[in-house]
Amino acid sequence: MTDAASGAWHAEIMIRAVVFDLDGVLRHFDPAHVAAIEEQHGLPDGSVHRAAFAPELLDPVVTGRTSRAAWVRSVGEQLGNPRAAEEWGRHPSVPDAGMLALSDELRAVGIRTAILTNGTDTIPAELRESGIDRHVDAVFNSAEIGLAKPDVRAFQHVLHALVLPPHEVFFTDDSVSKLAGADALGIRTHHYAGITGLRAALRLAGAPVSG
Repeated sequence: MTDAASGAWHAEIMIRAVVFDLDGVLRHFDPAHVAAIEEQHGLPDGSVHRAAFAPELLDPVVTGRTSRAAWVRSVGEQLGNPRAAEEWGRHPSVPDAGMLALSDELRAVGIRTAILTNGTDTIPAELRESGIDRHVDAVFNSAEIGLAKPDVRAFQHVLHALVLPPHEVFFTDDSVSKLAGADALGIRTHHYAGITGLRAALRLAGAPVSG
């Protein structure tokens, strides 16, 4: 492609940044791991996640008011089984190679990519260890900014940091409810249900990605 052609191609791009959710999009957790812990410790099915994601335990850790270690201890107290909670807290994740390749593809054509996650204080270390941080330009962690999705202010923080208007930003999340704040600001959104649908949505938004 000539420089002139490349310039024309970039001039047609309608979005300047793509922001990804982390869990369930750029990395995945095996649900069988949690089920095995519950079975081993004689806990009811789903009890670990019910305890961990109850708002009274989850909200403080994802807004930086408590640490991940303290959160795991609280989960153990709720379960009456600290050991099971500790094992759950070591739950390994697997980066999504296809999604990371997509992020690299976007960056190669001049579109910045970022993560916006409702995360904990250990997210920076987790991203370094997994290598995910090498595939994005920025990471916005709710535990660091003190605001969690779908709070409109979390997305305003992202727009301010990227120095972009809402219509030039694209956000995808595997949870429909987390899109609300972005939608309210006029950010282009997509409910992530797989890479094929995401690629199609990105093309509709003007991103020159392959099919």
